Amino acid sequence: MDVLKLAIEWAKAEVFSTRFFIFFAIGFFIASVGFWQLGKTDLAKAYIIPTLVVGILLLIIGSGTNYANNKRIKQFEKDFNSDEIAFYQSEIKRSESTIKQFVAVFKIVPIVIIIAALLILYVNTPTWRAICITTLSMLMVILFIDGNALSRIENYHKALKLLDLNNRTTNKM
Repeated sequence: MDVLKLAIEWAKAEVFSTRFFIFFAIGFFIASVGFWQLGKTDLAKAYIIPTLVVGILLLIIGSGTNYANNKRIKQFEKDFNSDEIAFYQSEIKRSESTIKQFVAVFKIVPIVIIIAALLILYVNTPTWRAICITTLSMLMVILFIDGNALSRIENYHKALKLLDLNNRTTNKM
């Protein structure tokens, strides 16, 4: 498999994955409307704004990453055709950088989860409970989707390295 096919395959998988942010955003929008229309208790009413905010945030994340990845797919072929070796090297660097970013995310998000969980224990107002629980829900969605994305980028990076090793032994590049 050549570098271009590998890159496009990875990017298409990313496009599919980022749509789950949009899917979950719609779920949070539905929940917000449900709490608005059917919420009778103070806690249920307190969920209206936090679920709406989380829905908006997930929609922004999903739409932004979906747009960026679709744009990237179109750019791959141009970059590959202009200079195969530079394209390959840029993909190695980009995948390494992305892996490092994910490592940071997987250190920061659990800390925020712990803080939100502790706030639930110590803060008794409905608004703060709703904010903390909704934040926990959003962070779990992010970990779920980003965990899969991290696995994909690691596999992509390994495949790029393996492709380099194969090309060195056969002198194709």
